[in-house]
Amino acid sequence: MAPGSDIRSNSRIRLNDDSVLYELVFEIFELVFDCVQAGDALIQFYNNFITDFETKINLLKLAHFAVVVSRQYPEKEAAVNYLEGPLRSLGSLNQIIYIETQKALFKLEQGDQKECKKILDDGKSSLDSMTDIDPSVYANFYWVSSQYHKFRQEFLISTKVLCFILHTRLWRHSRTPLSWIWLSIYHSQLYLEKTSTTLENCWPIPFLLGTNVEWLYHILQAFNHGDLVQYQELCRVHQAALIAQPALVENEKETINILCLIEIIFSRPAEDRTIPLSVIAERTKLSIEDVEHLLMKSLSVHLIEGIIDQVNGTVYVSWAQPRVLGIPQIKSLRDQLDNWVDKVHTTFAFR
Repeated sequence: MAPGSDIRSNSRIRLNDDSVLYELVFEIFELVFDCVQAGDALIQFYNNFITDFETKINLLKLAHFAVVVSRQYPEKEAAVNYLEGPLRSLGSLNQIIYIETQKALFKLEQGDQKECKKILDDGKSSLDSMTDIDPSVYANFYWVSSQYHKFRQEFLISTKVLCFILHTRLWRHSRTPLSWIWLSIYHSQLYLEKTSTTLENCWPIPFLLGTNVEWLYHILQAFNHGDLVQYQELCRVHQAALIAQPALVENEKETINILCLIEIIFSRPAEDRTIPLSVIAERTKLSIEDVEHLLMKSLSVHLIEGIIDQVNGTVYVSWAQPRVLGIPQIKSLRDQLDNWVDKVHTTFAFR
């Protein structure tokens, strides 16, 4: 049965009654966003039912619905053309930006980066000049922006945008699945840390717990800690979910080894920065030769500074790229500072 058929058959609905209309619109949008309809069911629902009273409902709600309907079109150009109709009937910048942003996403999916960027730039200018912006408009705009930067392999920007959406809880105002956002962050972070000199990352947020992507929370936690043993165990347990994301599996190995190396360096006292290659090999499960390659890669992209001593089989690390710290790492840093304070007190006691 097409969405809304039960609603339409209810003869008691009086569209001129504001309270009834409000309840009707609420029920429609709950129904539309929750249902999964194949074919053109939602398109027919809009044409044969919503158009009867579209001028009486909140225009932003109408924009939300128009975007959902546009995604039912198999051809992106047809979807863009469909959105031109609602655009002509909308007057507020909130509604216009929301729909224009979806058009930008369709243009990106067609491979038209230039038009996508133009729409996003215009939208950003409008948002900067506005004071009353609905969170759903922000969420949609930044989600599409992240996809544009990801498409161009500008992963630092993409990850920052996605983290902004999550930390401000804008995703709650978006119809984008939470799992898509986190998988995009994870994918971006793998490429980012593999190819650039930045180790800034996005830590898993506790509200992932209890969701269908809780496994990703635990994997990201082990990943950011550089805990190779736990990471490999979690990958084994959640192998089926990871296989469904081949791009993640393809790029994860070198990145986790780099993070493991950084964690080894971070955990050592400042006066003990000469690390045997055998220690790194044991922690990363690599051969000595592969450890040397890992160190040379880290040195070449300026993640660390130091000297490799192949004769003695050690590496002296004088500097490591700063990165975001989690609670366990902050506690470790606190312990190191406490030890330093104790040494200072001991030194003064013998003066």
